[in-house]
Parts: sequence; C-alpha cells; structure tokens
Amino acid sequence: MKLHHLLLAILITAIWGVNFSVIKLGLNSVDPLILAGIRFTLCALPALFFIRKPDVQWRYIISYGLVFGMGLWGLVNLGIKTGLSAGIASLLLQFSAFFTILLGSLVFKESLNRYQIAGFTIACTGLLSIVFITDGSVTLFGTLLVLAGATAWSIANIINKQAGTKQIFAFLVWSSAFSPLPLFLLDWLVNGTSGYTALVNHIDARAVLSILFQVYPNTLFGYWVWNSLLKQYPLSTVAPLSLLVPVFGILGSMVIFGEDISSVKILALLLIISGLGVGLYGHRLKSFLREKALN
Repeated sequence: MKLHHLLLAILITAIWGVNFSVIKLGLNSVDPLILAGIRFTLCALPALFFIRKPDVQWRYIISYGLVFGMGLWGLVNLGIKTGLSAGIASLLLQFSAFFTILLGSLVFKESLNRYQIAGFTIACTGLLSIVFITDGSVTLFGTLLVLAGATAWSIANIINKQAGTKQIFAFLVWSSAFSPLPLFLLDWLVNGTSGYTALVNHIDARAVLSILFQVYPNTLFGYWVWNSLLKQYPLSTVAPLSLLVPVFGILGSMVIFGEDISSVKILALLLIISGLGVGLYGHRLKSFLREKALN
C-alpha cells in the first residue's frame, strides 16, 4: 500500500474511533434515538437528490437502512447513554466481526475454521475481563445494548453481501433514508414529546458539532474512502487496519473525557484485538510465516 493511502486509512480508523466520544458529547443534550435519526437524515439529504438509486432491490435498501440505523447506531447510542464509556463501546462493537462470521456460517453455509474458533474464544476471555472493571465506565445494560448493536451490524453486513452492490456510497445514502422516521417514531413512543422539547430548548454547539462529525467525516467521507481503498488493494491489506478503531476509541475517550485506562482495560483491549487478529487473519499469518521460512 502506498504511504499516502496507508496514512489515509489510519486517519479513517482514527475518525471512527473518536466518533464514539463525539457521540457521547452529543448525548449530553439530545436523546439517543433522536441523535441517530438526525444523523441519518443528513446522511440521506440532500445527497439523495443528486445520487442515482443503486441497482439493487428495494428490500435490501430498506432492510439495510433499518438494521444499520436503528439496530446498530440506535442501540450503540442507547448503550453509551447508560453510562458505558466511549472507549469500551468502541471495543465491544468489534465483536461484530465474529458475529458476522457466525451468521455467515448459518446463512451461506460457510464452515468455521480453527483460527476463527480460537480467536472467538480469546476475544470472549477479553469480554469477560470487562466484568472486573469497577471505575464506573462499564454498565451491564450498556454492554448488552452495544453487543446487540454488534449483532445488528453483522446482520447489516449479511444484507450488504446478499445485495451484491458495487455502488457502496449510493447504497449508504439511499438506505439512510429509511432510518430516521422509525428512530423518531420509537423515541416518541417511548418518551413522548420530552425528547423533542429538550432538543429545541437545550441543543448546544457541542451537539451540533457532534451531529456534523457523525454525518460527514465519520459516515459519508469515512465509508467512501474505506471502500475506495478496498477496491484498490486486497482485502487482506486494508481490513486489518480496522483493528486500530478501538485503540483510537479508547485514546479519544482518554483525551476528551479523561477516562482512566486501568490494567484490566488494557488486558481486555489486548485480548479482544488479539482474538480478532487470530480469528480473521490467523490462517494468512501462518501461510505468510511458512513462506518466509521456506525462503
């Protein structure tokens, strides 16, 4: 990978990692579901009027929008609102990689190899270690919500794969149009008009900047650049860099919120990232080392 492309990829992982702290800033004055609804409204509009509909069936566009908007980011926002730290949320969401593999084995009849099983076991050990974090940055309900969001992300990945579209940006924009109304309606059903009243009366500059960051650098720019790199380079070259997301997520939480990084958090981070590394790239790493040994 060319140096400027490598730096660009690292920049995207940094944006995605810091985004969890940015979400937490927005949640200070905006309800979680409303925040997600505004985010996807701006992802869809006005771009929807300038980008042609992707050449895929409506059911894929609609289902992806609902699962990605409500199931993933609606749940992640709710999880962070419960008190879960931005850094821990960014770490837990990486379980979507394993959930995608597990779902793929069911939907596409893809068999699990020993590296995936070993990696999942290592990562689960890291997840269990989070239980011993007692500094207030972890909540049980928040953890369950983000893990549910990770499951939703894996379902969204399956929908995306079944859609088979190469028009990634158009697919993202058009599917985003189906996220806001269910999110706004669900918030109204749960909280009545209180969330909208608070939005009008208490929204501040931090919330506005939070929304703009989530929409433009994080979602539209980030996914456009990432998928452009995936078209230029092998998946095995680009994908491993995503393991940097929770690293930047925890660093961002340290800088913005002064989150304490205890030895238990470091252990959980190392175990989960190691598990992801083994599960996703263990076979390739073994083949690479074998080739080096033969040469």
